[in-house]
Amino acid sequence: MRKPELLVPASSLEVLKTAVIFGADAVYIGGEAFGLRAKAKNFSMEDMREGIAFAHAHGVKVYVTANILAHNRDLEGVEEYFRELKEIGPDALIIADPGVYRIAKKVCPEIERHISTQANNTNYGTYQFWYELGAKRVVSARELTLEEIRELREHIPEDMEIETFVHGAMCISYSGRCLLSNYFTGRDANQGACTHPCRWKYAVVEETRPGEYLPVYENERGTFIFNSKDLCMIGHIPELLAVGIDSFKIEGRMKTALYVATVARTYRKAIDDCLKDEALYRKNMPWYLEQIAACTYRQFTTGFFFGRADENTQIYDNSTYLKDYTYLGMIGERDERGLYRIEQKNKFCQGETVEAMRPNGENVPVTIRRIVNEEGGEQPSAPHARQILYLELDQELSPYDILRRQEKA
Repeated sequence: MRKPELLVPASSLEVLKTAVIFGADAVYIGGEAFGLRAKAKNFSMEDMREGIAFAHAHGVKVYVTANILAHNRDLEGVEEYFRELKEIGPDALIIADPGVYRIAKKVCPEIERHISTQANNTNYGTYQFWYELGAKRVVSARELTLEEIRELREHIPEDMEIETFVHGAMCISYSGRCLLSNYFTGRDANQGACTHPCRWKYAVVEETRPGEYLPVYENERGTFIFNSKDLCMIGHIPELLAVGIDSFKIEGRMKTALYVATVARTYRKAIDDCLKDEALYRKNMPWYLEQIAACTYRQFTTGFFFGRADENTQIYDNSTYLKDYTYLGMIGERDERGLYRIEQKNKFCQGETVEAMRPNGENVPVTIRRIVNEEGGEQPSAPHARQILYLELDQELSPYDILRRQEKA
């Protein structure tokens, strides 16, 4: 049985470090160009250099996305970008476009090339094609079943790797190749600028009766017919292991550090428990499910893994995320005053008891005794504004522990 890599997304240097500390084997990131998350914070070259050094110091790999479907105007910039990446030294490039692939092979052949899910990789012939061109890994289309992935494994070389999404948002379009955003807003999803029109509210209108909205699904508020639930395979790790997947991929390069820490920590423990003893994995299932529900999500589905997605895969009545916890900030170093540095993300108050989330799986109640700003002044609360604060706490914490607040139902 192959021991799978846990591959976690990161939208920023802070989130990359969170992913590394909370259990990732590898992290995938985007630079400021040529990736499919233009609205994410993404990485400057300086941040990318620091992030790669941090990850490598902890034995974690870093993959850089360059998976746009390139137009003629992009190619010269892609070549220049890859020359810069060659100096920084990520472990792999994630590519969808054959033209971009050729440039990577020419400019930085020493960096592994992984084929993005955007390339619609649905059969073993496609895998064999990319292997013959020098690709190390191919990301399977989200539409594949477990049985199809097993068959892939049987028909490709032993040293070729299969990467598969196991958690996160699903796209209504085939392997993410969507045209809706471009048609409606002029923002091309395949160039990284998706406006997510699949989450909007829709109705059917008959051509000769404008203004008469016919419900696609019986609901007085209309329907969100394209709006998929989020994928979650935390309850099916043994099945994923059995078919020979090399990398378990988490979706979410626009997510917060709290989301990444929660998902990485939970899947890390689930994978390790299952590899050690499947009975232990089954015993700990309530904990995994409780933890994975503690981050923002849209309701869960197993997608296409067990056959054709059924009617329970879509959400018809709203596009709202479920949110049980609010991210307050990540604990930094403790100073000579005994105060913990934190970049505050959401409001909290002096005297409030919140929760510290630790990489080892512990969740510890913590009371905020005192809040001091950068000027040394004390304040009763941290308003909803990004700022650096220093906290006196009633618990001993460590750098990269995360403070969060449980929201009332």
